[in-house]
Amino acid sequence: MNWFTELITTPDFTQAVLVLSLICGAGLAIGKIKIFGISLGATFVFFAGILAGHFGLVVNPDMLIVLQNFGLILFIYALGVQVGPGFFGSLKKGGFKLNMLATLLMVVGTLMMLILHWTTDISLADLMGLFSGAVTNTPMLGSAQQALLQVSPESINEANNMAMACAVGYPFGLIGMVVCVAILQKTLAPRRNKKAVSRRSDNTFITEYIVSNPEIFEKNIQEIRSNADCQFVISRIWKDGKVIIPTGETIIEENEHILVISGKSDVENLTRLFGPQEKVDWNKQDIDWNAIDSQLVSQKVLVSKPEINGTKLGDLRLRNSFGINITRVNRAGIDLLPSRSLRLQLGDRLTIVGEARSIENAARILGNEAKQLRTPNLTSVFIGIVIGLILGSIPFAIPGMSMPVKLGIAGGPIIVGILMGAFGPRFHLATYISQSASLMLRQLGLTIYLAGLGLSAGAGFFETVFSADGLKWVLISCALAVVPVLIVGFIASKMFKTDYAKNVGMLCGSMANPIALNYANSTTEGDEPAVAYATVYPISIFLRVISAQIIMLAFL
Repeated sequence: MNWFTELITTPDFTQAVLVLSLICGAGLAIGKIKIFGISLGATFVFFAGILAGHFGLVVNPDMLIVLQNFGLILFIYALGVQVGPGFFGSLKKGGFKLNMLATLLMVVGTLMMLILHWTTDISLADLMGLFSGAVTNTPMLGSAQQALLQVSPESINEANNMAMACAVGYPFGLIGMVVCVAILQKTLAPRRNKKAVSRRSDNTFITEYIVSNPEIFEKNIQEIRSNADCQFVISRIWKDGKVIIPTGETIIEENEHILVISGKSDVENLTRLFGPQEKVDWNKQDIDWNAIDSQLVSQKVLVSKPEINGTKLGDLRLRNSFGINITRVNRAGIDLLPSRSLRLQLGDRLTIVGEARSIENAARILGNEAKQLRTPNLTSVFIGIVIGLILGSIPFAIPGMSMPVKLGIAGGPIIVGILMGAFGPRFHLATYISQSASLMLRQLGLTIYLAGLGLSAGAGFFETVFSADGLKWVLISCALAVVPVLIVGFIASKMFKTDYAKNVGMLCGSMANPIALNYANSTTEGDEPAVAYATVYPISIFLRVISAQIIMLAFL
């Protein structure tokens, strides 16, 4: 059995991969066990790594850093690509508010950390390490260490102690955030229902109008749309007791009933344009559209042809060619208004109304082949990672600071991932990743990162925790991880009326806590937590990196 002992103990590449795989497998298996109804999932991989490091399991440190950081990069980039299609839409719908709340969370936590520094005997370096761990933000730790060594190059021991403090605070940051999400779920989530979930991810609103404005009588839809100050789609017209699918040349006549899809904020303008609203709620989730007009059907068609990727919807001329109407475009769980200028992306699901044969003909143009999308385009993944790392390595000079700031391996890839997911199709780049493939990439990257992080922190971890100062460090880490989150979480809900899913996603993003995000996703439907996470994550990372450097330079 000497060969097996050498396999486990010899610090080479095979041993590094073997050890990390064992830690990941064991951690994921144990993480499925529910405690008080809560399953830690991938979080337990971190604790499995700490235990392995504590019992003397050692791997080559250079290989460990490479594998650990690559796992983080893979997770962050895949997350960015996933939420990219709906990211900028989310900014228009409350993104500014979410980023302000995330900034408030950072400010509350930073003030709490400084107050602890002024009222206790713990050094600023140690508190910054604990704070970095409590908010699970390793780029913040690196920024603080660089600032410390810049001010005092001989403070190598203090920089190492900062890393140890981060390791002590990190698990409590992970668990603390999960506990916060669980508390917020118990107190805030019951206010939500499934119908509300679906509606909040919808950027469209359906209204029936009775045409009574003389200015639009006997005018075609194209002419009316060109003179309107908002975008809309007329999906159905009731004419002489029959339902028709209009085209741009269809004439609008007095007293006709028209079904219009628009943004909810445009309903008032459209009421002035067309006439009064019919008192029918067309936004209910249980409407059987196929039963409304027997000669027409409503079907969902998948965009799967690469040549359609990035093409404007109006350029396809589907309405005039096939006599069908596209009422909605679902992208990354968000329903978009199907305007002529909307660029289609691979993976978009179009809701089409028309005769069955006409829809079938339109589907051939769009593809409607799910099989074509099951294979992820790895070329775009690796190109995006390369660009993200280059961006993260660019130094940004901040006025008044002697040391430039970098986005790092976390900030750069997620920004590029978001941009690739949102704008890649405009350049005909196939950036689409199926939901299962995206989940696989994210889970693989996250578990490798957590295994490496736990293993590197395991040696000396328990000795530090159970030392005289260890208990104080633990209590401070718990306070920094929980108190600011709960304060801002309840402020966001009670004062700013923030939706539960967006609230917890924002909190997880501001705390850079993907573990809590995974748990938050399990407590709600849809991708709203992930979208909110990515909405605030880039700014939060940037601000925490900057604030760490400013604090170290200002108070040392």
